[in-house]
Amino acid sequence: MLPAHAPFSATSRTLLDSALAGLDATQRAWLSGYLAAAPAAASNAPAAAVKALILYGTESGNSEKLADRAAKEAKKKGIATTVKNMADLSPADLAKHKNLLVVVSTWGDGEPPDTATKFYKAFMASEKKLTDLRFSVCSLGDTSYEKFCQIGKDFDTKLEALGAQRLAPRADCDVDYEDTYSTWLSATLTALAPSAVTVFAEVAPAVAVTSAYGLKNPFPAEVLENILLNGKGSAKETVHVELSLAGSGLSYEPGDALAVIPTNADDVVADLLKAAQLTGNEEIDTKASGKKSLAEALRHDLDITGLSRSVLTKLNEASPHPQLTALLDEAAKDQLKDYNYGREIIDAITDFAPKGLPAQTLASLLRKMPPRLYSIASSPLAHPDEVHLTVAAVRYNSHGRERKGVASTFLADAAHTGQSVKVYTHANKNFRLPASGDTPIIMVGPGTGIAPFRAFVEHRAELGHSGKNWLFFGDQRYMFDFLYQTEWQEHLKNGTLTHLDVAFSRDQPEKIYVQQRMHEKSRALYDWLQNGAHFYVCGDATRMAHDVHEALITIYQQHGNLTREAAESELEALKKAKRYQRDVY
Repeated sequence: MLPAHAPFSATSRTLLDSALAGLDATQRAWLSGYLAAAPAAASNAPAAAVKALILYGTESGNSEKLADRAAKEAKKKGIATTVKNMADLSPADLAKHKNLLVVVSTWGDGEPPDTATKFYKAFMASEKKLTDLRFSVCSLGDTSYEKFCQIGKDFDTKLEALGAQRLAPRADCDVDYEDTYSTWLSATLTALAPSAVTVFAEVAPAVAVTSAYGLKNPFPAEVLENILLNGKGSAKETVHVELSLAGSGLSYEPGDALAVIPTNADDVVADLLKAAQLTGNEEIDTKASGKKSLAEALRHDLDITGLSRSVLTKLNEASPHPQLTALLDEAAKDQLKDYNYGREIIDAITDFAPKGLPAQTLASLLRKMPPRLYSIASSPLAHPDEVHLTVAAVRYNSHGRERKGVASTFLADAAHTGQSVKVYTHANKNFRLPASGDTPIIMVGPGTGIAPFRAFVEHRAELGHSGKNWLFFGDQRYMFDFLYQTEWQEHLKNGTLTHLDVAFSRDQPEKIYVQQRMHEKSRALYDWLQNGAHFYVCGDATRMAHDVHEALITIYQQHGNLTREAAESELEALKKAKRYQRDVY
């Protein structure tokens, strides 16, 4: 339809011809008038582009991924963007911008992501007015935590308090964030450039091949091995699971995670149905997959254990109860937290809906089954077309009822050899081996925190890297809980592991942990860091990671002759240089 002399490339002409050919006379006339009325937007979009800063704070990589996606969508609308990690600028830099998009996750129960902590604290204390700034916040979180999306809420409130003008309402995204994020991004970009015309992008001659598998379409990975790692007599239950990725197109690097979509156990489903006084044969409508039996939906599609304010609020609307109403009062936050601790959805139904619930009502209380992320315990070079996990099965008794972790016991009990597990790979750019194979690394990974360091050492061994590798590992007992013991001994023998320091807390009257071993080797550890080593921590965030961090501060004070403030500053510099990285949970 377009003449040969039209000012378009051959690719663009093909795209436009295809689009125009499908329009009738009325549609073409409307489009002609629209373009004639907005010549500046159509012809000068790049020169008059709206500019925006997209600022992200991320723990596992989701916020960074969504920030990059926002930049790509903005470009299509002629909006010029700069994407920045909160770790790479200061609050004072915000005054240089007119438009700001914040994408930030909340880690744990109301904490900022590790790399965003310094920026967050400084910004919350800032009094510098931002009256010339327009903003919108997308907050990522998990409704199973009391302080759901708290960090995003804090940024939103503070920006408004400093005089910034809101472009679009804040979005609070649960683990299944796609729909909420997409709605937020569309509203925000429209507010940024309401009359922008989408720019036709040149089609690249070669399109990168990506896997068809991901969050919306997880890959059914065959279980190759499922091995109990603990010896007989251990108080722990840790399994090593090997999965096949053959034919998936999925790839990963050491430091990445594997997302597992678990299935709820039959006994847990049966107990919930009994509490709700239902059979499970009832047919319900599900948002994702249409009509199916309630039992099937509870087993495969829904989170049937995670108790949260959101679930309790919906339950109280469906089955009002004076005690639950009192618990949900804003003044009763501490009481609500106490109630939720150690309890699950079955307890709330038993306590507050003693007459049971209709099938569709029960389903409406529950969110979609969220994926669980596990640090990958293998190198793709050492194990082509495979991915390995190190998983601690969670089992305990609380409030008179036996409990078990949904995903961990699914992998321990149901992921038998030959069965399949729904998975996809999840990149973690904040937990990576050094670019140079000559760089020494120090790894602290007690318990299942050992997983990514098995991958690190395997990968460096496969590549023949000469950089020294030092591992600190801890668990309860040497005889029962030395995970991957023979592998570490082989790496020591081959020289692919330079040092191994272990701490088995229950082998002597006084408990010993990895931080004590760090103190014992403090001089050498400090010298390694002074000579360019990278420092990694993986495992429990509540106590271990904090104790290791405190040990590092003390070591810097002692051997660097520094004040605590100066030592903390040194560690912040290490983080900024990506020489101090953590994968904690």
